[in-house]
Amino acid sequence: MKNFRLNGKVALVTGGMSGIGRAISCLFAQNGANVIVVDIVKQNTNDSHDADALTAMEYLMLDVSSESSWVSILEYIQSKHGKLDILVNSAGITGIEDIQNPENMSLETWNHIYLTNLDSIFLGCKYAIRLMKNSDTGCSIVNLSSRSGMVGVPNLSAYASSKAAIINYTKSVAIYCAQNEYNIRCNSIIPASIDTPMWDHLRSNPSKFEKYVSSLPLKRMGTDSEVAYAALYLASDESSYTTGSEITVDGGILSIGAGLPK
Repeated sequence: MKNFRLNGKVALVTGGMSGIGRAISCLFAQNGANVIVVDIVKQNTNDSHDADALTAMEYLMLDVSSESSWVSILEYIQSKHGKLDILVNSAGITGIEDIQNPENMSLETWNHIYLTNLDSIFLGCKYAIRLMKNSDTGCSIVNLSSRSGMVGVPNLSAYASSKAAIINYTKSVAIYCAQNEYNIRCNSIIPASIDTPMWDHLRSNPSKFEKYVSSLPLKRMGTDSEVAYAALYLASDESSYTTGSEITVDGGILSIGAGLPK
């Protein structure tokens, strides 16, 4: 028997067309939520996740780094659903194809990565709070950070620092909502080495990829569904006393300080 842990809740998931965002969207739908999926890419109807989940989701193709897009998103949700219970800010980019070392990175690269990874979370929290703050039931904002936000990553310095900022901004949002007695919690998830398309660049070199996987404490990559279950906990009423915190889903990497292959 399915446990509908989000029954009756309205959830918005950004970056929900692929990877971790897609897994979260489908899991939320399977648990009874009305899910609005937002992404900058086209809808993928040939999805490998539970087909039943697709019928419980709506799709909006919008750029979450644009403030006007957020205004449109929240106006749509207010008009159709009258409320928003859950926001998951999952949209983001690594910018791995760009030069990101501190000496040679361009300002254009820096701004593009921050616009996508951090401005979108600022805007999402800003407009979600406005829709959530008068709710009588518990609301939840979940922001996706990264293991890279906890350590220095010289060749991905814009990506890593943007993910670090997400962790701190999450805490600031959480305390702001608590001080204003809004019934809104805000937490972050710190995933690492999750088997998604962002690792395709390393998979192209099988020996290097195998060496990296063998260096991990659990000797395997994590799955997007394992991150999705962390998001499910934070989105549900089960985490009603959890705010300003983070859940690490990294297979123990941060415990030993394992680094990315060069």
